[in-house]
Amino acid sequence: MQEIVVASGNPHKVEEVRSVLGALGWRVLSLTDVGSGDAPEPEEDGETFAQNARIKALAYASIVGRLVLADDSGLVVDALGGEPGVLSARWAGVDGDRATRDAANNAKLLARLAGVPDAQRTARFVCSMCVAGVDARVIAQSEGVFHGWIGHEAKGDNGFGYDPLFRVRSSCVSGAELTPEQKNALSHRGSATRAIAHTLARLASAVR
Repeated sequence: MQEIVVASGNPHKVEEVRSVLGALGWRVLSLTDVGSGDAPEPEEDGETFAQNARIKALAYASIVGRLVLADDSGLVVDALGGEPGVLSARWAGVDGDRATRDAANNAKLLARLAGVPDAQRTARFVCSMCVAGVDARVIAQSEGVFHGWIGHEAKGDNGFGYDPLFRVRSSCVSGAELTPEQKNALSHRGSATRAIAHTLARLASAVR
């Protein structure tokens, strides 16, 4: 069984990746699992999700000395000109734990979209993934997109980040109301993970 480290301090992300890659025969580890939970985070100064994913993958591969998968993901809202985009995680500028930042981000999103009709509240989650080896080489990259729109109130307890406000496609079901299995089948991260797993399978000799 091949091993891969997910370079994220977000346990929800690690579990989402593990649920997909684990079923395909990968042993998915977190930074904590390999003793690097306190490793310094690289500066994500890329202008795109793909650039930031690459920055993280290369940085953490050099730190942990293993095959590393990193992702950068966020919400793109059409009525806001693409915001919050690559700034999604800390868009509201609030410090604190993840729950505090999520609450502040969601409050800002609702405030910015106040009065915007449903037809103009279209949005999408984007996830760019990158796998890097210990030789500072990018092995694979992928991207997944999850289309929907922004609701007027939070719904559901299963998700994180903007999930409670994100409505799936043309429905009124939020990302936080989906089961893990449903979310993996539909989401940007599930799509990106399956795509990168396919690439890794084709490049198995390079991974070794």
